[in-house]
Amino acid sequence: MKAVPTFLISLVCMLCILFAACRKDNPLPSDQDALSFSTDSVVFDTVFTSLGSITKYLMVYNNSNTKLQINSIFLEKGAQSVFRMNVDGQPALEIQNIEIEAHDSLFVLLRATIDPADQNNPFIVDEDLVFHTNTIEQRIKLIAWGQDAHYILADTQIGGFPKFKIVADSLETTVWTAGKPYVVYGYALINSYGTLLIEAGARIHFHNNSGLWAFAESQLIVEGTLENPVIFQGDRLDTDYKNIPGQWDRIWLMEGRAGFNHEINYAIIRNGFIGIQAESFLRPTENQLNISNTIIENHTGMGLFARLFAIDANNVVIANCGNYNLALTAGGAYRFMHSTIANQWSYSIRNTPALFYNNFLLDTLNNAVPVPFSLEMGNSIIYGSNIEETGQELVEGATASYLFDHCLIRTEQQISNDPHYENCIQDADPRFRDYPAFDYRPDTLSPVIGKGKQSIANQFPYDLNGISRTQSPDLGAYQYVYIPEDE
Repeated sequence: MKAVPTFLISLVCMLCILFAACRKDNPLPSDQDALSFSTDSVVFDTVFTSLGSITKYLMVYNNSNTKLQINSIFLEKGAQSVFRMNVDGQPALEIQNIEIEAHDSLFVLLRATIDPADQNNPFIVDEDLVFHTNTIEQRIKLIAWGQDAHYILADTQIGGFPKFKIVADSLETTVWTAGKPYVVYGYALINSYGTLLIEAGARIHFHNNSGLWAFAESQLIVEGTLENPVIFQGDRLDTDYKNIPGQWDRIWLMEGRAGFNHEINYAIIRNGFIGIQAESFLRPTENQLNISNTIIENHTGMGLFARLFAIDANNVVIANCGNYNLALTAGGAYRFMHSTIANQWSYSIRNTPALFYNNFLLDTLNNAVPVPFSLEMGNSIIYGSNIEETGQELVEGATASYLFDHCLIRTEQQISNDPHYENCIQDADPRFRDYPAFDYRPDTLSPVIGKGKQSIANQFPYDLNGISRTQSPDLGAYQYVYIPEDE
């Protein structure tokens, strides 16, 4: 087992609250009639090269002073299960009325049979083995690999925080490559002073409530390309799950050292709870997140949530989120150029704007503590289905500067004579090609065509699709390109 930094223990206790929204606790009953088990999950962790069948065992204990009767033990999916069980020599999908003497035990054999070459299998096959004892229900998770992949299985637990696995330890650089996908079950953690480098074409799939965590002083580097972006999404590849949000948790980036920036280029981050959470947790950050040519879309919570951080972004699309698309909180320094912030969320009522920012923290008495804040957005789009798609809470006591330079903004504010808004278009529909299909390119009648500031465009001469914008630049992450079907 790799060493875990001691200060991680105290941090994790505080983080339990943060992650409560995307975690489902299932504590074992404390009743005296409850059974005890040798483990809370049985993992079939061998990756087969052909039709595979493995047997594992589970010990079931009666630690009470009286005989217990188990009303039933059964596999939750019944005949559809890939698992089979044998209880004290008796094979069945369900076994009823088994007695365990006081301080005695049962021996349960479990078997999984899966063809990992079958691409129709999910990456992870999981199911509950259910025990009913009197009025008590207890569950043991059964987990098996359904396809050949690199599996990152959480193996460390501290307090009530979900399990995690260190994938890049201190002073270590780990490389994730293209080829076989990576499937994360739990949280993949980059330890302090460790680096995770993800190469072009890599596919990262997260199981429910799972994520990627770059701990303090660590570094995440994502090196996608236009032809081979890095994909972050859930592990359900069924067609029905293609556009279902909330399938995994988040990419969480913490503060780091100067000169060791988090770098993300050409990535697609889809269908989670929060796309990226970048925050200073233990101290104000000395590094920043540089993110370019990246799509963050279809998250039930937020697309990009920052807290006292520094972000430099260009050619970024943040779209279709159940809360804020972009939340820049507790101060920090932010620069977004040629970005598209668009929200037509339809899964539930959305009462929050696409963009929100503030310049304070709250102390233990809920009083605002001002923090310096700066935001610059240029040649960008902020639009959505709400009448007001920007929100701010700025207090006195710390510098707070913001400038929207050549942007299209949906807002009810009076911006025509406001020095914070320079040559902006107010409330006009940007006319994206196809909102439901997540296509945020401008169509032939879009008001953003040719409205960009040339000096900004010259810094980022190619759009998200590699199209030149050095002549008559458009607003947003995409430059208009004529397509015959536009006529």
